[in-house]
Amino acid sequence: MNAAVRKLVDAVDGATARHISVLGVSGTRLLLGFVGFMYYASQYGDRRYLFGPEGVFPWGEFTSKVQEAGTFSLYTVSSSGVWFELVFHAGMLAALAVTLGLGGRLGLAVHWVFLWSIYQRQPVLLDGGDNLAYLVIPMLLLTRCYDRFALSGGLAKKIAPRVPSVLRSLSAPLHNLGVVAIALQICLVYVVSGLYKVQGKMWQDGTALFYVLRVSEFSLPGVSDLVYENDMLVFLGTYSTTIFLVYFPLGVLVPQLRPWAAVASIGFHVSIGVLMGLTGFALTMVACDLIFLSGALGVAMARTAPVLRRLQSHGRPGGPGRPGRGRPEKLPDAATAAVRTENVPESEGQLSTASTASTASTASTTSTAPTGEVAAAEPSR
Repeated sequence: MNAAVRKLVDAVDGATARHISVLGVSGTRLLLGFVGFMYYASQYGDRRYLFGPEGVFPWGEFTSKVQEAGTFSLYTVSSSGVWFELVFHAGMLAALAVTLGLGGRLGLAVHWVFLWSIYQRQPVLLDGGDNLAYLVIPMLLLTRCYDRFALSGGLAKKIAPRVPSVLRSLSAPLHNLGVVAIALQICLVYVVSGLYKVQGKMWQDGTALFYVLRVSEFSLPGVSDLVYENDMLVFLGTYSTTIFLVYFPLGVLVPQLRPWAAVASIGFHVSIGVLMGLTGFALTMVACDLIFLSGALGVAMARTAPVLRRLQSHGRPGGPGRPGRGRPEKLPDAATAAVRTENVPESEGQLSTASTASTASTASTTSTAPTGEVAAAEPSR
């Protein structure tokens, strides 16, 4: 009994002492920023018609709708064309900053405000990804999603030493809370979507995919007809979708199945983006799935780092790979530390491994990276 309690206490201490899935949430932040930026960019030429005060959705009617819903939008502040252009372009720049990893948590919060505002301005264009972005971005504010894939300005490093140690000690618990919240949200989306589908007659008799792909808004000419005209593809696609959605969270709970669940989830949403044209929704779901692939991303980065260094050395004056010719390239300490932080045997039932203390000590003395487990999670439409 004492051994079991001690093991539980050690597990809790480990979960609150290290940051899990840092690479994963950083990838989530990057891809969500990209989705927001592409939303602005794809509508840029028609922005005045779609979002402007004199556009297809008149400013007065839009303001009334927002007030009735009890929500907000920066586009309700003024009917001026200058104000519209200012808000639109500021939102576009905020999305780009999040994608590049600039601005930190404050920039992410500002991006959320602008994103909410533009989505409220023209709800007809939304495809469902907006609902998930509304929920996930505030959760990302708890995490260290700017630790990777970001252009650091160095401001955080200057401020960090001045933060009281009590507040710094909350960094790991809050980060892990944000990661777990995102994972639970994704699993909830999948389960609810799957259970909702199994109640429908067309999903029960295996014909739902036939009707979905025949809707003009959700079809890809020349490809969709190849699917819905084949009875076997329709049957398999309908039932496999339902089974995958309902049982996906169970795949996440089993360490050995996480990599396969992640690949299946990403492939599932890529197919939705291609066949149905719901690219915003598909990319948002893929972004959230990345939190379960943090270990795999760390391993991939560790394996590609020597290759990138060789390519860089070939471009330098003086010939290829001068310092390390004839010897394996040494993995940078930063890459080694990243992998050790992100990967750990999932047999312990955790999303990532290696405590912070052991990461710090081994990152400075070794140049090899251990293998790790892959994780995954998903939602559906």
